[in-house]
Amino acid sequence: MSSETSTDRSTFRPWHFFVLGALLAATAGVLRSTDTTPAATILLSLAIGAAALCGLGLLRTLWPLAAVEFGVDAGAVSNRTREAIEREKALVLRSIKELEFDRAMGKVADEDFREMAARLKARAIGFMRQLDSDASEYRDLIERELQARLASPEAARSPSPSSAEVARDTRACDACETINDADAKFCKECGEIL
Repeated sequence: MSSETSTDRSTFRPWHFFVLGALLAATAGVLRSTDTTPAATILLSLAIGAAALCGLGLLRTLWPLAAVEFGVDAGAVSNRTREAIEREKALVLRSIKELEFDRAMGKVADEDFREMAARLKARAIGFMRQLDSDASEYRDLIERELQARLASPEAARSPSPSSAEVARDTRACDACETINDADAKFCKECGEIL
């Protein structure tokens, strides 16, 4: 974890404001309602908490429209996550093309175009960096594993298969001369019976 992320977590977040605001408002509401029943006081506190929760939901809805940095993590990803990131990257790139087309058609003002294009490009660059960092980590892992296998004594002792062994493990089709597996019953190219 970098020092930037660790200090970033200790800073004041927007949801902290809503929690503190709800607590202060609930405290003020309870102190002002001295002549009410306990049930009414509890309901007042719950209503203030629900209002703070709605405010937080509204903030989370509108925040991506105002924020430039989308915070795409640049760590290693799994295959499923990689596919999702590539899909998101393709959608962002398609959105950039559509935005450029709308600008060329005169549907989008130049100032709006620059603002929206900057956000979309920043997001696309974040996705590309995440995908690139993932590929370099796998490449390093593969290189290390390959060097370890080549350095092992078992790799030096096992000879490569001869052409006779390869021919014994395959069958050629009489019709199209395609090489098939030894246990194949039909040709994988033309479908003829072997």
